[in-house]
Amino acid sequence: MRKLTPTLRPLALAAATLCLSVQAQTAPAGGTLSEVTVAADAVGSFTSSNVQVGAFRDQDPLDVPLTNNVLTREVLDAQGTNTLHGALRNTAGVTHAQIGNSTYDNIAIRGILVENRGNYRLNGSLPIINLIDTPLENKERVEVLKGASSLYYGLVPPSGVVNFVTKRAGSTPVTSLATSVNNHGGVDAHVDIGRRFGEDDSMGLRLNAVAGKQEAGIRNYDGDRQLVSAAYDWKVNRRFTLKADVEHYRKDVSEQAAITVPTVGGVAVVPPVPDNKTNLAGSWQRYNAEATNYLLRGDVVLSDDWSLVLETGRAETVRDRRYSSFAFSNLATGDGNLTILFNNGNRFVNNNQRVEVTGRLRTGAVEHELTAGYTQNERWAYSGTTGSSATVAQNYYQPVDIAPIDRVIATTGSISSINDKGVYVFDRMVLSPRWQVMAGLRASDYTSATTTTRYTASKVSPNASVMFKPRADTTLYASYLEGLEETGVVSNVYFNAGEILPPAVNKQYELGLKTRAWNKVLAQAALFQIERPQTTEVSSGGTPATSRIVGGLTRYRGLELSASGEISPRFAMVGSALLMDPEIVQVGTSNAAELGKTPENTPRQTLSLFGEYRLQDVSGLSFNAGAYHVGERPVNNRNQAYVPSYTTYSLGARYRTRWDGHKVTLQANIDNLTDKDYWLAAGGTLLSTGAPRTLRVAAKFDL
Repeated sequence: MRKLTPTLRPLALAAATLCLSVQAQTAPAGGTLSEVTVAADAVGSFTSSNVQVGAFRDQDPLDVPLTNNVLTREVLDAQGTNTLHGALRNTAGVTHAQIGNSTYDNIAIRGILVENRGNYRLNGSLPIINLIDTPLENKERVEVLKGASSLYYGLVPPSGVVNFVTKRAGSTPVTSLATSVNNHGGVDAHVDIGRRFGEDDSMGLRLNAVAGKQEAGIRNYDGDRQLVSAAYDWKVNRRFTLKADVEHYRKDVSEQAAITVPTVGGVAVVPPVPDNKTNLAGSWQRYNAEATNYLLRGDVVLSDDWSLVLETGRAETVRDRRYSSFAFSNLATGDGNLTILFNNGNRFVNNNQRVEVTGRLRTGAVEHELTAGYTQNERWAYSGTTGSSATVAQNYYQPVDIAPIDRVIATTGSISSINDKGVYVFDRMVLSPRWQVMAGLRASDYTSATTTTRYTASKVSPNASVMFKPRADTTLYASYLEGLEETGVVSNVYFNAGEILPPAVNKQYELGLKTRAWNKVLAQAALFQIERPQTTEVSSGGTPATSRIVGGLTRYRGLELSASGEISPRFAMVGSALLMDPEIVQVGTSNAAELGKTPENTPRQTLSLFGEYRLQDVSGLSFNAGAYHVGERPVNNRNQAYVPSYTTYSLGARYRTRWDGHKVTLQANIDNLTDKDYWLAAGGTLLSTGAPRTLRVAAKFDL
């Protein structure tokens, strides 16, 4: 397998970090330790007063007429999480899809996949490629904007946009060293440095570096990961500000095998969930990936009321993969075969540009906040070179070690491209202190091409919202949005194989309430309906007997609730709930059995609750606990079988103090407290298990 970058030595770096931290706290050569002072420092908040995503950048969440959730740095730190799913489990409707979490988190929201090349954004703009774990150590927070987002982001599914906001240098210098270890032998080290400099502190630089040995507690698994990043900003003068972000990260780990849903008499069944440490693949079956993201932004103040934003960015991910899936030949005995695919040089590139003007003007008694812009997103993909697949015997109940297999990687892959351009205009009309109306249009120009086919489409997508504020801390809203999403290329099993299907038009309706009426806790409630066209099968009149077309429709109706913030000076919480009635309401002639059923991997309810209590009698000490529930989910659109619901629990403690004048945080967190065996992911005829109980102990030193 091709080595993407030199492997760092994470254990040595972790040890060095810890030694440096201890040395920094010791006294001069008299042998006496410096005095330890117990003092509570100001802590961050579990809620946020603004969002940085879509057309609502820098807006108060109360002024966003859509469901949105913000996972702040304080929440991420309290939970001790550094993974995407670890953050998003705090938001309603989030589930894993198809694969486990040994390589990256493949996420669905409200049962709809979050597309890995378009729905993940860096600083509200650049579409990064979620085919490798996105590090959170250099992120200030993670935001989720639920539902259709095509006005600002072009052709993306209506699951929502996940936005990563990077840390930047503030007025207080930052120098922190952190290290952690888990009970499976995983270890990492993290360095975070932030400074402002130049005349009047006009420039800022935030540097982050991470190295770690990966151990997840599952059989035949090991690996390592690294991150280096820089966030730079420069206030050139009072009218021009420049921001730049660069991050490079890699991960080289064993990939856990997925399990194909077995069938008995042509009907899907769910096998007994295996022990959560099970891995039917060999440790040599690697997932070796690296990603590099660049983002440059310039903000120009044109006048007191108007400003210009210029953005350009590039995201690139490349991976080598030895992916495997297990298929039963005998469900009773567990006998079956492990099919292994060999792929090198799979490459994805996103180039993104945006020009945007924002400003204010008044027409009579109405104040307008206008946004107009042009965006172009070019996505390029190369499927990589492959070797012939291998099939080896394996047993589900009594796994055996799989000997390493070599394959000649010779077959050249294919190239595909997407060019998604759009012009948009958005007007927030303030009619009075209580009433606002928002309206927007996006004209999209879309081209999708492979080596043999090409498809173009043009479409105008509207959105409109009305907001009423009965009081300054409360908003009632109603919104309607239309969005576009790609529907893909027809696979070889259909009569119209290779055809690029036209984009689907999604429609979304939402009624909501947002308030900070109680102790500044942000509470949200929303009723929503999403109508999403689907691909379906119809009779072709030829061979093969069916064609794939855009002709189905799935409807998602639900009630979503969330709350986050400080209930009191001692207690903070973040919680969410989703109650949903999803239904396939239109199908093709060959999919009649799916009519009226629930879409695969879609739970009717999810619940999450996490809270932290900060002790009054022991300054700096806090305890936290969480519960995360996902309801049962069908394994296919025919609802022939369901994976059971599950609930996992977390427990943790933090102790913040000062040692020789420096802040020190000692922390322990346990995930999957009861060591539950459960199906984490379903969909696409695949199943994957959740991770075993994991204890993580960490120390952070602010120098």
